[in-house]
Amino acid sequence: MTAPLLNRASHRPRPGLTVLGELAFGLARAHELCGPARRSLALIVAGALSGPVIWIAPAWGGDRIYPDAAQRFLAPGRLILVRPTRAEDLLWSAEEALRAGAVPLVVADLPEPPGLTSVRRLHLAAETGGEGRGAAPLGLILTPGAGGAPGVESRWHMAPRHAPGRSAWHLERRRARTAPPRAWTLEDRAGRLSLASAAPERA
Repeated sequence: MTAPLLNRASHRPRPGLTVLGELAFGLARAHELCGPARRSLALIVAGALSGPVIWIAPAWGGDRIYPDAAQRFLAPGRLILVRPTRAEDLLWSAEEALRAGAVPLVVADLPEPPGLTSVRRLHLAAETGGEGRGAAPLGLILTPGAGGAPGVESRWHMAPRHAPGRSAWHLERRRARTAPPRAWTLEDRAGRLSLASAAPERA
């Protein structure tokens, strides 16, 4: 007797990481962070986890993560910086790091959005990395501008909205498989982050 294709059993939700309020990410998946403050957002996500973080960025890029900037959100010693010299090694490195499942977070700081096949491979690698090893890893793809990587689990855009004596950002969830688009003001008050609803600022 063959098993039925459909049943009434409830779907088991995918494990996730809640950083702050609705700033949340499903594990064993790849998510896209874009906008001028995408690296700050990635550091905020890293600060919500424990353990080492693999951060992959091109060796030829001018933007680098500096310890003084990183320590605002996490201990710089947690960062393992990987700087491939060939473009094809950026996504390969991210895929292998996710598949290994040795760290909770893999960040791929890319010069442009990857294609659908590459994103699917990252999803599969992250799923493999969580098999039999406890918590599954989280993959973050950092892309310039408005992003646009196809097939990502979610897409987040963050831009600075600082003022004298105030550290704040405009954060938007622009795409997610299980949640609607939304916008917030993310504020850092003496090291404590808070989220407040805001209107979208998309052109």
